Amino acid sequence: MDPLITAAGRALAMGDPLAALNCVALRDDAPSLALRGIAMAQLGELDRARVLISDATRAFGSREPLARAKCIVAEAEIALASRDLGWPSPKLDAAREVLEQHGDRVNATHARYIDIRRRLLIGRLNEAELELGVMDVASLPPALRAIHELIVAGIAMRRLETQAARDALMQAERASQHAGIPALVAEVASKVELLGLPAARLTRMGSERLLLLSEVEALMASQAFVVDGCRYTVKHKEAVVSLATRPVLFVLLRIMAEAWPKEASRYDLIARAFRMKQADDSHRARLRVEIGRLRELLKPLATVDATSRGFALVPHEACEVAVLAQPVEEKYAPILALLSDGESWSSSALALALNIGQRSVQRALDTLATEGKVYSFGRGRNRRWTTPPIAGFATILLLPGSLALG
Repeated sequence: MDPLITAAGRALAMGDPLAALNCVALRDDAPSLALRGIAMAQLGELDRARVLISDATRAFGSREPLARAKCIVAEAEIALASRDLGWPSPKLDAAREVLEQHGDRVNATHARYIDIRRRLLIGRLNEAELELGVMDVASLPPALRAIHELIVAGIAMRRLETQAARDALMQAERASQHAGIPALVAEVASKVELLGLPAARLTRMGSERLLLLSEVEALMASQAFVVDGCRYTVKHKEAVVSLATRPVLFVLLRIMAEAWPKEASRYDLIARAFRMKQADDSHRARLRVEIGRLRELLKPLATVDATSRGFALVPHEACEVAVLAQPVEEKYAPILALLSDGESWSSSALALALNIGQRSVQRALDTLATEGKVYSFGRGRNRRWTTPPIAGFATILLLPGSLALG
């Protein structure tokens, strides 16, 4: 065994990329290329890392399937870190099978966790949880155990299970400290911090305040009639009605919920829902049609009464109406929420995570760039978008898996 390769591998396992580069920086054999690529990835030079790992994969070739499979797993991890969520998952599955066939259980498990984390990022919580359920946590090394608990916490946060998230993060904190990898310790600490940041804004009877994730969970478990502007749903007790594909109806409902217990005027409803400053008979007729559709969808939970000035929301049972919204609201808030994680995203990855057309995302990014809210680097398929984190807010936690820009 080459002692320099062994030393570089140990340094990378402990999160010390500079020590690894000291061992292999001047070498161009396949193992050195792979280790240099991983070191560059740990230093944040993802484009250079991608090139080095790709060169190493070709250099190993078909005669060294185990080493080649490890390189493919490293490529997948770099793709995840650079938010290239369209990276071919069948390639990762094939590499995992090779690792399992050769008895490399640790790297095979790592490959599975990369796939699960990708599913979590694009909002496929059920799939991620199903995959997570088959993992044998007790036999994992500390670093992978920390990753496992981070994923558990991520799913729990998005499902408003705050205590479960807090417990998982405590386990992740212990495992990361045991692993002794600074980057992993920092990642766990950043997730712990999210639980103490505002996750939503509450409007109730004319007053507003910010809510922590635990407070959002308590609100959802209460007897209130909740109009959720983060997930575009309406909830009372166990009944939930989704309006994610009916943006106009949701806007009408939100206006009436914000006005509750008073009525919302026809002028306000038309101006905000239809974006018209002046209303004529055709707009009033359209309003009546949309209100009729909304009444039909809300039948299990509430009705909408016509008044002399407009319309009023009347819940069947709830004694109070609450409106949840993102802490920072604007037209392209979902894109800004994803970009606020501090990573660089491609437009295709944003489209995949939000389940909308890539061209719509590109138009939104161009608008945000013109306003100075996002910036890009690279060209063509390598173009990435990012923005500084929105300080003080846990903006991504309440995004649905499928959300239209409105």
